Amino acid sequence: MTAPSRPPLKSITPTPTTPHAAPQPVDTPAVGEPKGVAEGVPIAVRPDPQQGDGRYPVAWLHICAPRGAVPTATSKCLCGRDRSAVGKARVLALIADHEAHRDECPLRTPQKGRTAA
Repeated sequence: MTAPSRPPLKSITPTPTTPHAAPQPVDTPAVGEPKGVAEGVPIAVRPDPQQGDGRYPVAWLHICAPRGAVPTATSKCLCGRDRSAVGKARVLALIADHEAHRDECPLRTPQKGRTAA
């Protein structure tokens, strides 16, 4: 009997001894939109077109009162006011003081007797 025929063995590709550079794409002219950008999508980052109404924050009140812990609070204003309180009674007093500062802050209320430039 004859032995069944086997498929020929694959030959092992020899490993190159020197590195080869990968083929580089042909330069294309830089005209028009970059590839991969959808039509109508802006490429450059533009400023936010929304305009504010002229208001901006002047004073901040930060209260931290985790359950079962001592509450703390800080009251800061752009006029230079910076106060803090620890404990329930003092935090409540600071909240009332922060609310009263709204009417007294020189940045929120126009100065009387001040002449316009």
